Amino acid sequence: MPKMKTNKAASKRFRVTPSGKIRYVQSGLRHNLEHKSGKQKRAIGKPATISEDSHDTILRLLGRR
Repeated sequence: MPKMKTNKAASKRFRVTPSGKIRYVQSGLRHNLEHKSGKQKRAIGKPATISEDSHDTILRLLGRR
């Protein structure tokens, strides 16, 4: 039986924590930053957690299931 291939685009965007949560870097911090408040930029800069709805799909893309 062939090996499972990891989706490389997904592996560059998502990381699985030791507890099993999936973290990702939010979008919106590349340009037009002068229009965003400091509070908004700080919030965007922190890694976010994927919702439970997409959890199984992303784990399958990462080759974990």
